[in-house]
Amino acid sequence: MDRQDDSVLIIGGGLAGLFCALKLAPKAVTVITAAPIGRGASSAWAQAGIAAAVGPGDTVDKHVADTLIAGDGIVDEAVARLMATQASDRIHDLLDYGVPFDRDLKGHLQVSREAAHSESRIVRVRGDMAGRAIMQALVETVKNTPSIRVMGGYIAEGLIVEDGRVCGVEVLDESSGEDRLIPIRGSHVVIAAGGIGHLYEVTTNPAEARGGGVGMAARAGARMADLEFVQFHPTAINVGKDPAPLATEALRGHGATLLNKDGERFMVPLHPDAELAPRDVVARGIFREVQAGRGAFLDCTEAVGKTFAEEFPTVYGYCMEAGIDPVTQPIPVVPAAHYFMGGIWTDMDGRTSLPGLWACGEVTSTGAHGANRLASNSLLEAVVFSSRVAAALGGETLTDAPADWSKGSKDSGRIEPRPDSEPMKLLRKTMSAHLGVLRDGEGMKKALRTIMELERDANTERFHNVLATAKLVAVCALNRTESRGGHFRTDYPNEDPAWKRRTFVTLEQAEATIPSLLES
Repeated sequence: MDRQDDSVLIIGGGLAGLFCALKLAPKAVTVITAAPIGRGASSAWAQAGIAAAVGPGDTVDKHVADTLIAGDGIVDEAVARLMATQASDRIHDLLDYGVPFDRDLKGHLQVSREAAHSESRIVRVRGDMAGRAIMQALVETVKNTPSIRVMGGYIAEGLIVEDGRVCGVEVLDESSGEDRLIPIRGSHVVIAAGGIGHLYEVTTNPAEARGGGVGMAARAGARMADLEFVQFHPTAINVGKDPAPLATEALRGHGATLLNKDGERFMVPLHPDAELAPRDVVARGIFREVQAGRGAFLDCTEAVGKTFAEEFPTVYGYCMEAGIDPVTQPIPVVPAAHYFMGGIWTDMDGRTSLPGLWACGEVTSTGAHGANRLASNSLLEAVVFSSRVAAALGGETLTDAPADWSKGSKDSGRIEPRPDSEPMKLLRKTMSAHLGVLRDGEGMKKALRTIMELERDANTERFHNVLATAKLVAVCALNRTESRGGHFRTDYPNEDPAWKRRTFVTLEQAEATIPSLLES
């Protein structure tokens, strides 16, 4: 059945998608989400908070400077400045939506410090519960907003493009017991489908974050950017869980140290800031210790100690569930795929290269993060640019929602994602082995060949989208013959000034380079 409407279609029920939907009120919006809203979104798992220069002595200039340094030379400074400048306003929007950010005794927003920040500027909720609290507040607000219709448990599989313009989405409906695609038309489509963490064996991301939104846009011809840059969080808790629970960076900000099994602080000789070095540096340090069989452990016993349960309840719960008492025991950690700096290219208002298609959140590459995202700039980017998408769309001729619009919400009944297929398991193993924390040319070529073999046998649109994303990551990583930020090649371990630039590509362009890459 072909559903016709004039609403804005938003793919994704995480922070970016819901914030954009709320900002578009009272215009008619349809949110399409693979999991019920508030679930299946990486936003809900974010522990630390949102970076914003709202503390005493902090400034937008300082925030921008830290972002530029972390991004390793290829941040778009104008984009970073815009994001930092609008941070305070977006924090107040979230307060208006009911987010209970921590405050001090005088009622001011309480801020904490994280790695690579020169000032305390992380706005948090109960220490490590920001993501969950933000999503709970937004979900409740969305449910009470009559201009937002939600289609929960529907998987977006393809964009409908007519006469060069994106005008709808094909979604997978599993409610009847048999998979079928339903076309849904809209005046504009906004992709806010999240990142690619589930392409890797060890990740902090939910199973829905497998790069489907990136691949869908790429297959429709959209321009992509910076696809070689994947950030690995240094301190996922290494207890064999998928997704891996996270030990927030704020613990290191509190003074927790990294030790190997011999009790050596291995980060001290690697970087002047030791445990507070940029994430890519810490991730590589931990990865090498784990690979060498020495293991890596986050020791919070002195820095946090008896107040752990009160200050970091989420991490405390994860540890106790795994039989680790973080008050008295070091926490075993390992790097995990955490955030994607690459994605769908957009301008400062979230427009993509395809008419009718917009994007916001982790699925995009705005230029705000460069080669390595600064801690807690991710939730900030999501709210700043989803708000800008809504503002830009406000200049279009959009339809106000009828009074009963939200009553058209539907739930397919799908709650949990399907288990990974054997081809998906092979893809995740391949990505971790050859396109992970450390990379080299021969390994990446092997990965690219495996991805292409999987493509030949793929029989669903969803898996084709996933494979398109994986292929783009591999091609762009092979093309960048240097190490920078989250992209570290053991065969090109140094930065090359010639590569001090962002990269832009379409899927067609990337595929055209594959024969020469594999032959070289």
